[in-house]
Amino acid sequence: MVSRVLIAGGGLAGLAAASALGSAGFEVDLFEARPFLGGRATSYPVPASPEAPAETIDNCQHVLLRCCVNLLDFYERLGVRQHIRFHREFYFVEPGGRVSKLRRGPFPAPFHFTDSFLAISFLDKLDKLAIARAFLALQRERTRRADLDRISMLDWLREKGQTDRAIERFWRQVLVSAVNEDLGRMAARHGFQVFWLGFLARSNSYEMGIPDVSLSRLYAAEAWQRLCSVRLHTRCPVERIGPEGFVINGRLETAGFYVCALPFERLQAVGLSAPALEHSPITGVHLWFDREITTLPHATLLDRTMQWMFNKNGGHYLQLVVSASRTLTDLSRNEIIQIALRDLGEFFPRVNEATLLKGHVVKEQRATFSAGPHTEALRPDCSTEISNLFLAGDWIRTGWPATMEGAVRGGYLAAEAVCRKAGLNARFLVPDLA
Repeated sequence: MVSRVLIAGGGLAGLAAASALGSAGFEVDLFEARPFLGGRATSYPVPASPEAPAETIDNCQHVLLRCCVNLLDFYERLGVRQHIRFHREFYFVEPGGRVSKLRRGPFPAPFHFTDSFLAISFLDKLDKLAIARAFLALQRERTRRADLDRISMLDWLREKGQTDRAIERFWRQVLVSAVNEDLGRMAARHGFQVFWLGFLARSNSYEMGIPDVSLSRLYAAEAWQRLCSVRLHTRCPVERIGPEGFVINGRLETAGFYVCALPFERLQAVGLSAPALEHSPITGVHLWFDREITTLPHATLLDRTMQWMFNKNGGHYLQLVVSASRTLTDLSRNEIIQIALRDLGEFFPRVNEATLLKGHVVKEQRATFSAGPHTEALRPDCSTEISNLFLAGDWIRTGWPATMEGAVRGGYLAAEAVCRKAGLNARFLVPDLA
């Protein structure tokens, strides 16, 4: 007898749970309140302006590393993994335009960055020596220290004698974008995880994957054709969740099993208990110019408000990202665009001669949970007081911070819990690389 599963929420966690359960033979109905799938990792159209045509944009540039094994597995399930393009270089750009490139060399992990690390110009010898010492300490301490969830990453970096420049230009640039939290607010365990899995464990795990299509295309209807037992219902908000089932549009829907993949701030509204987590925001800035601004495919921008640049269309359309963007929360769209133009002008002089055709700002005030010290104890596992209801999301106890990988892991954990409850021995979670 085939069991039916209802899933509330069409973000990555809900979609991952649906794909896993569909492949295991369950009949799955997923309900999403909005007219599109993907949650905080999606796309939508921006209207045309007199100077620029209408365009579909991602709400914010989402990237992954090769160590995001569950996210890649999810894309494989949907048959869209070929749309992820991996880059082997990280470009660091200083004000004034000087570029340093970080990529792996001939040495095995964890020494694969030695050649390019010695050559980069945005750090001096003392900075590099400090970072090398910290890498060795991270390898020693990652499985030995019991306080990594109680101290901040900044506490640990200061303890290891990191220079101010190393902290600002290296650790902050990498970690704030990866975890979406400031170093002083970030639990050290998450900083450790990013650097161990993403930079040190394997020589290629740092490679950055960027979709070559809009995010919404990754979850489009044709991607689900191979999973014919999964039905996706948009514009169908789940109004209430209880032992009796889901209330949708005033109608009770029942099934053998249920998965709640809603954001944690939505739980109380549907009748469930919510963890006392806080949010951390992300701001995306989209700028269209009348000429090519840069040929770099992407870059991390040092010492300024804008943190990352992604080249979306031959240097004419640039997307900028600011993670943990609390300083931008109260600013207007025009104020943020002016900051972006001023910053870009210091890195890419062509901006100062170009005409801005169109600008768009996306503030995700609830982009992720804040992965601070003592937060892990607040994150629930996937079980609930209702025996056949399970939680999914990047905010449950996935072992990862709030990333796309963490969301998929949350979905897979919920799917495994459903299978166990149904008496099936199914595994979906892909083990970390190291």
